[in-house]
Formats: sequence, structure tokens, C-alpha cells
Amino acid sequence: MSLTSLTDLEGIRARHLPRIEERLRPGELARPSQVLVCTGTGCASSGSVEIYNALRQEVRERGLDVTVTRTGCFGFCGAGPIVVVHPGAVLYCGVKEDQVRHLAERHLEKGRVVPELLYREGETARSFLFEVPFFARQHRVVLENSGLIDPEDIEEYIARDGYFALAHVLSGMTPEEVTRTVSASGLRGRGGAGFPTGRKWAFAAVEPGPKKYIVCNADEGDPGAFMDRSILEGNPHAVLEGMAIAAYAVGADEGFVYARIEYPLAVKRLEIAIRQARKLGLLGKDILGSEFSFDVDIALGAGAFVCGEETALLNSAMGLRGEPRVRPPFPAQAGLYGKPTVINNVETLANVPAIIRRGAAWYAAMGTERSKGTKIFSLAGKIRNTGLVEVPMGMPLGSLVYDIGGGPPPGRRIKAVQTGGPSGGAVPADRLDVPIDYESFRELGTIVGSGGLIVLDDRDCMVDLAKFYMQFARDESCGRCTPCRVGTAQMVEILERITAGAGTLEDLDELDALAGDVQEASLCGLGQTAANPVLSTLRYFRGEYLAHIKDHYCPAGVCNLRVH
Repeated sequence: MSLTSLTDLEGIRARHLPRIEERLRPGELARPSQVLVCTGTGCASSGSVEIYNALRQEVRERGLDVTVTRTGCFGFCGAGPIVVVHPGAVLYCGVKEDQVRHLAERHLEKGRVVPELLYREGETARSFLFEVPFFARQHRVVLENSGLIDPEDIEEYIARDGYFALAHVLSGMTPEEVTRTVSASGLRGRGGAGFPTGRKWAFAAVEPGPKKYIVCNADEGDPGAFMDRSILEGNPHAVLEGMAIAAYAVGADEGFVYARIEYPLAVKRLEIAIRQARKLGLLGKDILGSEFSFDVDIALGAGAFVCGEETALLNSAMGLRGEPRVRPPFPAQAGLYGKPTVINNVETLANVPAIIRRGAAWYAAMGTERSKGTKIFSLAGKIRNTGLVEVPMGMPLGSLVYDIGGGPPPGRRIKAVQTGGPSGGAVPADRLDVPIDYESFRELGTIVGSGGLIVLDDRDCMVDLAKFYMQFARDESCGRCTPCRVGTAQMVEILERITAGAGTLEDLDELDALAGDVQEASLCGLGQTAANPVLSTLRYFRGEYLAHIKDHYCPAGVCNLRVH
């Protein structure tokens, strides 16, 4: 069935909305009617798919009037596998397959909560999902449907107002009005650079020619980052809807999602979403009965970090070696196959439908003066609650780490937080009052980046950390420009010397000089940001470098030093 009007969308929403609304009602125990099982990559790796199948079998065998639904990532990855029972949003953590029968008998059949499977804070058990601080203190916009709907069911997405933003755009907005709305919202690219999204669309919109492209950058290569993967696994239609709206704004009729081949579940759910959207006439020719046509395909990348850079990504998507090129021309002028191309990352595009539905002023009211909206972070490292969180821009970094992340494990002390992955830097513990925004992070010598946050404690060596990220940059350098290819290798040699106890004070000066050269002379973002972890650790933890060089001593006890 192909949808041809807003009325068709409203019909689907009306049929499915009551079931979704029941999942949003907190804290009221009643006879169970729905069970949600996280089947994102994190929980699936812990056996949640088997739990999902076992629960379906138990429900069948017991003749229960209960539906079992798979969802994308809840974000609470460290507590998985996650199972939530509705009504009431009763949260079960760390569920094992051999506990399913007990869970089904006690809660689904007899209506009694299973205390031993509840989330616990010390001695306190939390029965309801919305009472857990990890969830209660977030503000979810992009992640509002992750963990709530079945990502393989387009009708559940429509029930949550999915594709209504596209319908609104096609029925009453000019392309210029769409671009102005996105510009007024203050949305900036969430892939790392923070470039204003509306301005990028405007550049492509004014380019002449009948052929233009929209490319979704899903090449997420930062160690510890999994924001984009989780969005695609949990809410793929939001990305497709954002791409269609972007295409309408700039005059494109074709789009590609450039995704890592290491993301099989994300790719599978994206393929399903594309097929479903085509079947309902939400992709393809004359969308929703309009004269606008747009379709999407998937281009798989082999997993090179440099292919997150726009021009390297385009080369790779065209079957060429994934190397960056000199700009200008910028992709908005000459991108895929030489045609004007807008490249936005997954999270950026997933913000767009909500901005159109709720308005630019609503979005711009969140965040700081120059950094609007919310940002998703993958929280990992020496922290109690690891996982995926979405918070308003401007929240102090320390609130994210302590109030949502729960702080360090018992008996440990946070030393720093590495933000922005290998392109970012270390924020020391005494600076965690910094607000989360692009400008404040830059002043500290780091970046927001795509959203990776690694918490470090007193057992982590900052020199060893800098060496790890520099080794990553060296290994991922495509080798095209000399400053990146040679400079990162020389910096690794120096850091290896220091962590082996053979460094000299002159090495620190050499590191500083090389870092500046690599930053200034590299062709693309990989080289231009590769030295950030070294520079930030030299800035805030120079004492640890001196301890390795002068005293042949690693304060954290990580480096196996040879005494010279």
C-alpha cells in the first residue's frame, strides 16, 4: 500500500498509538501486556536475542495475552541485557536466558515483580525505568524512540509522529523555508566539526544543475564511540526522514548512507527500513502524492577512520581509494561524481524531523548561545554506568559523569575525561565544571567530536593514553600527506621512548614542535587533530611526563619502565 496523503499517515498512527502510549506511562503496576527486549548490539552480544525468542515461546506456551517486542538500544549498556515490562515500565537488568521461565511465570503470568532482577543502587532496588537516575536526568530528542519502538516496524515509527515532518514539508513549505528553519534552530553538525547544518544546505541549494546528492556519514570510527550505530539500530527511519527533508531543501533526488561493514545489525535494519519506506511510498517517486522524488541506497565502507572525512568518504563511495583531497571545491559544490553533495552524519540528520515538527524556536531554546539542542555521548571507561546518554548542550561535563554516569567505581578517583576520541583531548578532573559546548571544549584544548567520552581514573597513565591515540592515528593515516604519515610515526617513536624510560627533556620540546607541524600542515582532519591527545596531556599532566623522564617512574604503575 502506498501512502498518498497526510490522512493515510494519521490512520496508521491512530491504530498503533495506544500500544506505544502504554510504554510511556511510568510507575503504575497492572496486568502485563507488553514486554520490550533490547536487541541492540550491546545487549545482543550478551544474549538478548535468545532472551527475546525464549520470552516469545513462554508467552505462547502459557497462552498469555502479552506481546514481546524487540527494540533498539536503551542506552544503559553496562546493565544489559535489558528487559522492560509494561504497563509500569518495570526495568530488569542483566537478564539471563535461564531466568526467562521464572520471569514469565512470576511477572507475566502472576503479575508479581521479580526483585532479584531489578536495577540496584547499592542496597536500593529501583522498580521503574523512569526512576533510575541514568534515564531521569537525560533529555532525549534523537534517542526518544530508541528502546521504545520496534526498529523493524515502520508503523511503530509512524505512531510516534514519524514521517509527519516530511509530510508537513511537502504539503506547505518551500525548500528555502525548510533551510531557514534548520538554520534558525542552530543545529550544527554532530560528526565532530560542528559546522552549521542550515548553512551547508544553503551552499548546495544554490549550486546549479539538476543532479545533487544527500550522503549520510555513518562511518563511525572513534574508539569507544557507538552513537551513530545505535541510532541506526534503534531508529533508522528518523535518519531516512531527515535525509528526505534535506533532499527536498537542496533539490536532490538521490541519497546514500555510507556505513561501516563492521555494523551488520545497523546495516540490516537500515535495509529493512528502506524497503518499508519504499513500499509505503515514503521513498521513491512522487512521495506522499507530491511531485518530490527521492530514493536512498547504502554504500558499505571497509572501516578506515580517514573515511569519516568528507572527501575521503566520497572517494570511497565512488570505489576509489579512501583518501582526502584538497578543498575547495567543497562537496557542496563538487561532491559525489562531481555533483553538489550535502554530507551530514547520522545524529545530525536524526535531529531534523523533530526540528520541523516542533519548530526552530523549540530546538534553539535548548543549549547555549552558540551550541543549540542536545548531544549524544557514549560514556565508557572507569565509570559505574556505561552506555549512551543524550543531554542538553550546556550541561556541565561533571554532571554527566557523576549524576548520570554515577561517578567512578568504589575506592577510585577520576583523573580526567577524554572527549572527542582520538581527535580530542583530556579534560582534567578539576575542570569538569566546563559546560558541554563546542567553544568551551575548544578553549580547554579538546573537542566535542562525535561524542566519545572515556573516563580515566588514578590507575590510568596519561602518557600511555597519548601513546595509544597517537598509535591509532599513525595506523589509520592514509599516508597521502607527509606531515601526517611521517609526523605521527615520529611522535609515536618519542612516546614509546618515554614510556620505556629512555626519554629526555629534549623529547618534550620535539613533541611540541612536531605536534604543531602536523596540525598546521596536514591535509585533512585526521592529521590536523591527531596531536590533540598529546598536546592536552602535555598541558595538564606534564608532571607525569617528567616523572617518566627524570625519575623513570610511572605514577599510575602502567608503564613497564627500564631504568637507564
